[in-house]
Amino acid sequence: MFQKAKNIDTAFKQVRLVAMVVITGCLLICGFVIYQSYALASGMQQRIYVLSGEKVLEAFSSSRKENIPVEARDHVKTFHYWFFTLDPDDKLIRENITKALYLADASAKRQYDNLEEKGYYAQIMAGNVSQTIKVDSVRVDTGNHPYGFRCYATQELIRRTSIVTRSLVTEGVLRNVSRSDNNPHGFLIERWRILENRDIKVKNRR
Repeated sequence: MFQKAKNIDTAFKQVRLVAMVVITGCLLICGFVIYQSYALASGMQQRIYVLSGEKVLEAFSSSRKENIPVEARDHVKTFHYWFFTLDPDDKLIRENITKALYLADASAKRQYDNLEEKGYYAQIMAGNVSQTIKVDSVRVDTGNHPYGFRCYATQELIRRTSIVTRSLVTEGVLRNVSRSDNNPHGFLIERWRILENRDIKVKNRR
């Protein structure tokens, strides 16, 4: 009888040991699955899928700090494009200037008012002049906010009898503001001024 009781006690200990091992294994597996699920969910949140036509493109999100230099340069380029791209059409000129002024403060408005008072836009329309701009480079100092910048660009004025190429250099600072449809980068140009705007080449048209 005692031998039988001993066998039962031994069997019970073995069953308990096996049960403890199984439970511990289940807990470890559950913990691993939860960890992997959390890591996968976190990774998926960093991905953005864009539908372009019939193709799905994958993009990755990142913090604003990582994109500041790129966004700042693009903001400056966009502003200069709208401010200096002109055609002999009063409505088009006003539309472009309006888009540019959403990206800058009163310093840009003063430059526009000065050019208008001097009859610059009237001369564009009267002479059927088209003006384009190519931004060669933008240097932005992101070490301190607001971020100082200097823009180097080339203008081309297509007149009836000639094509004039100009060198344009401007500078200012960029301040962080809320993003909007009219200002998608979330920057505002302040203390903007033109340092240089001189003719470098004149080519006659035939």
